Amino acid sequence: MAREDNRRGNRREREETPEFADRLVAINRVSKTVKGGKRFGFAALVVVGDQRGRVGFGKGKAKEVPEAIRKATEQAKRQMVRVPLREGRTLHHDIEGRHGAGKVVMRTAPQGTGIIAGGPMRAVFEMLGVQDVVAKSIGSQNPYNMIRATLNGLGREASPRSVAQRRGKKVADILKKPEAEAASESVEA
Repeated sequence: MAREDNRRGNRREREETPEFADRLVAINRVSKTVKGGKRFGFAALVVVGDQRGRVGFGKGKAKEVPEAIRKATEQAKRQMVRVPLREGRTLHHDIEGRHGAGKVVMRTAPQGTGIIAGGPMRAVFEMLGVQDVVAKSIGSQNPYNMIRATLNGLGREASPRSVAQRRGKKVADILKKPEAEAASESVEA
């Protein structure tokens, strides 16, 4: 009996800590003026993801760069969110995200497009595992706000399965075209 519990415990431990990839987005040197001069510290912004639909970001501050990065990575792993992806490569629908003065627009893209996004947004999409997306940042260029706006938009993305479940319908009913559009297409053909 104890052996089964041990085996089960090991499996749970492995499931909780899958291999994550991390990307350092920004390092900022900050200073504090004290009586004897200035004390320097570092602030790091890190994005972590499993490249299969989970992503998170964290920030850490410390006297040394490696310690700030470690703190940011730990925080990012604790704050991960799951995002549904279409075919494991792009978004299900176009979305907008906002945070403060930052606004981002993310659009689905056909296969082979690649990640067309700038700086911090690119890091989020790469860690998320998105392969095809077109994104634009409007407003704030602050990397913290851009990442928060991106995650705000991704958090509002809905898969056809979740929409069907919420409405009490089948996925096929959600994905099929309305009769009016289908009728107009058949007349044109």
